[in-house]
Amino acid sequence: MWLNAEFTTEPFVGEGEPPEHARAALRAAEDAGLSADFGPLGTGVTGDGERLLSALRDIVSAALEHGATRVTFQVEDAGPSAVWPVDEGLGGA
Repeated sequence: MWLNAEFTTEPFVGEGEPPEHARAALRAAEDAGLSADFGPLGTGVTGDGERLLSALRDIVSAALEHGATRVTFQVEDAGPSAVWPVDEGLGGA
């Protein structure tokens, strides 16, 4: 099963560089081999369900260890029509 997840770390910082807790959470997602899309209001990640779900602990831990006071997640099934990069070792749909 392929999943999409979106997470937001708080406290939110407006203009300027993203806070360290947001960058640490992004690094944890990338280190887990997830495809990540870092945005101003949150980070989207995609990947194999088992890989993504096991990475959530590291993502939350990294954010909290770097100053986050809250991490909010939304996780959804990517569905059967999802297409994923084969060259990253993640398989394909």
